[in-house]
Amino acid sequence: MFPTLALSAAMLLWASAFIALKIVFAVFNPLAVLFARMVIASSCLLPMLWQRGERWHYQRGDWRWMLAMGLAEPCLYFLFEAQALVNTSASQASVITATLPLLSSLAALILLKEAMSRRAWLGLGLSFAGVLWLTVAGQTSAAAPHPVLGNALEFCAMLCATCYMLIAKRLSRRYSALAITGMQTLLGSVWFGLALLTPWGQWPSHFPLLPSLLVVYLGACVTLGAYGLYTWGVSKMPVSRAAAFINLIPLFTVVLACVLLGEVLSATQYLACLLVLGGVLLGQAKPAAEKNR
Repeated sequence: MFPTLALSAAMLLWASAFIALKIVFAVFNPLAVLFARMVIASSCLLPMLWQRGERWHYQRGDWRWMLAMGLAEPCLYFLFEAQALVNTSASQASVITATLPLLSSLAALILLKEAMSRRAWLGLGLSFAGVLWLTVAGQTSAAAPHPVLGNALEFCAMLCATCYMLIAKRLSRRYSALAITGMQTLLGSVWFGLALLTPWGQWPSHFPLLPSLLVVYLGACVTLGAYGLYTWGVSKMPVSRAAAFINLIPLFTVVLACVLLGEVLSATQYLACLLVLGGVLLGQAKPAAEKNR
């Protein structure tokens, strides 16, 4: 139960990030936002690691996996997603995240030999169909000047997220969720700090209140909270099952956009959201034979 709640909370935080990023990217340079987000998360996390006296069971060669994980996510993942949100809407970008469960399940099947039940495949298919339905039912927006490019970049971000999930699963055998999250934020701080020094980086000259508070929220709540919750959750269940929760992100994003931005959902969109939720619940349900063991 607790891993399920942790993963659901992580999805809600990530869904809120789509809305927050659309707001802050309209004001601040994306590289500046990503650098500040990583630094804020690291500043919150390092005292926690120090207070807990975190012990790392380092094994020779782990540094390669740590660097690969950090490169996949947050580095390349956030770069792709930042440019995606500049070119497409938050709702369309969130819909692309529905491809992650399929990608990660296939990767886990091939690389980790994690078998998937028919119920899990059916739940995955239903939730994916619901996300597609949600997309078709939606209307185009001026917030998506280049939706094809933006959606393609978001798909590249999902490929990076797949690599991250598999590596995090491997490292979770020896490192806690908090330690893995710390690796990500520190590597992200270095990566985006160096990127900010390039011609594409620009530090803001003014700091409007709402976008500035949202950057703090992204670093302290979304980056630290969501990654910590998700890493802990994925360490407690197979990658394929944990990945199915990703399909909740479009659902949560649509609801948040309705509440915070005043967007109104049509009847068909409500049905599509229910299909997404039903598919995730079906994919997480254990067969009767397994429950009786």
